[in-house]
Amino acid sequence: MRSVTYSMSVSLDGYIAGPDGGFDWTAPDEDVFRFWIDDIREVGVHLLGRRLYETMLYWETADQDPSLDDSMLEWAALWKPLPKVVFSTTLSAVQGNARLASGSVAEEIERLRAEPGEGDIAIGGATLAAEAAASGLIDEYRTMVYPVLVGGGIPFFPRHERRVDLELVETRPFSARVVYLRYRVAR
Repeated sequence: MRSVTYSMSVSLDGYIAGPDGGFDWTAPDEDVFRFWIDDIREVGVHLLGRRLYETMLYWETADQDPSLDDSMLEWAALWKPLPKVVFSTTLSAVQGNARLASGSVAEEIERLRAEPGEGDIAIGGATLAAEAAASGLIDEYRTMVYPVLVGGGIPFFPRHERRVDLELVETRPFSARVVYLRYRVAR
């Protein structure tokens, strides 16, 4: 069965965006960006909320930007064809290899797990992940922890979630003082 993973960059105090909505502190250096390139290769479909979808729209046409370096072009080449499912109550259409979700997060994950296919079902966005977590659907939490305290904002972990025991699967420090932590839900 395909694993459901939730991956985001996070401040040391647990936020994916600060009180002002900013996340400029997550700009990856070359090592971290290379890691995300390798990570996206393992994804079969990506579930996104509206805000993350709109942020990532840039990559649908990024390959036309002559100022991009090779690693950014490589990311764009992987991201653009990746199937995406967008959860939104305000969008009427999406672009690229994306479709609007027709059901709840739980229904979409159930359907995707039943379909033939390879690669993880990746979730991006705290609101969407909170809904999946509340239903016990996340198999792995993957965090890229940045050495900054933002003092509030959008939390990585939902505050209303029940207790979930985790097993550490991987840690990886990066030269930019960033640490990757990968946890599997203990079952």
